[in-house]
Amino acid sequence: MTLDRPLAPDPYSLLPAAGSFGVTSADVADGEPLGEEFVLSGGNLSPQLSWSGHPGGTGGFVVTVFDPDAPTPSGFWHWAVVGLDAGMTTLPRDAGAAGGANLPADAFMLRNDFGTADYAGAAPPPGDRAHRYFVVVHAIDVPALDVDAGASNAVLSFNLAFHTLARAIMAPTYRQE
Repeated sequence: MTLDRPLAPDPYSLLPAAGSFGVTSADVADGEPLGEEFVLSGGNLSPQLSWSGHPGGTGGFVVTVFDPDAPTPSGFWHWAVVGLDAGMTTLPRDAGAAGGANLPADAFMLRNDFGTADYAGAAPPPGDRAHRYFVVVHAIDVPALDVDAGASNAVLSFNLAFHTLARAIMAPTYRQE
């Protein structure tokens, strides 16, 4: 049964304006359904990501995955990676594995809305319409944000609002029958 509610707005259109650059993936595509290996009930792997064209002056990157279509007033956070240095331009498939073993040395993950510090794949309510999963690479103007692994995604987002130079965005979808 589809929940009777309007589609959420693009959450990034509500934030201060920022430049843009490109993000691609060997695993997922903007506007296309996620494969089962990237959803919670399937393989639960984070997709491979590559980015390019970020602005000069980029001090580092943050990667997030957010579902604004979840049936909550605050959406649903699936992944947040903080501490990626300015020389990074890719994350491998399964970079979001628990424990962070597949991340660069100084990077770390915040807790997702399931309460775990790893990638949590798509898991919309069965029968609901397709949800959008905003995969965003944020180019920031500092080498690191003033957040630690205990920060919430709301605190991370607040800090990003003041330090984001540009965003690379893709939004694959997923619907669970």
